[in-house]
Amino acid sequence: MERQILGWEEWVALPLLGIPALTAKIDTGAKTSAIHAFAIEPFGEQNSPNVRFGIHPIPDRPEVELFCSARLVDRREITSSNGEKELRYVISTPVRIGDMEWPIELTLTNRDTMQNRMLLGRQAITETMIVDPNQRFLQPRLSYDLYTNLKKSRPIVRPLRIGLLTREANNYSSRRIIEAAEAKGHVCEVINTSRCY
Repeated sequence: MERQILGWEEWVALPLLGIPALTAKIDTGAKTSAIHAFAIEPFGEQNSPNVRFGIHPIPDRPEVELFCSARLVDRREITSSNGEKELRYVISTPVRIGDMEWPIELTLTNRDTMQNRMLLGRQAITETMIVDPNQRFLQPRLSYDLYTNLKKSRPIVRPLRIGLLTREANNYSSRRIIEAAEAKGHVCEVINTSRCY
């Protein structure tokens, strides 16, 4: 089994999230991996939850924004390096460094003040990898230039979740509203106002 040597900082890509280039700090002192995220919003059904979030992949260019969505794996309480505890969303996605690609779990948190938008913790480092703390960028380099040719994605069209306040869920007007909403792909939940107190 051939060993791969990583520096303390490497270029990574997250292909399923549509992130072509990002610098990551390889941190064996951290257990979990984390990625910078803002506007974090869970959505979807309870038995199949997802989460959407934005990312500023280039530290000095806040105008470059990507919006991603992924299946939500968990919510965990994470203790940061400064001792603060935070409840974070956890996703699973493949990471690519050089010609290596493997699945990892990532927690979503605000790393806006950090130079590296991603931290690769020891759970994500496989047994074939060795981290050289004195070197950086030992694997093939990527470039932030990949974002200049990135096509602007079309606005995401999402179904609405509509709450219909009524005392009579089965009357003609309520049924018509529900049918019209469902015909457009929206979710309509009836809230019985006689039970609201």
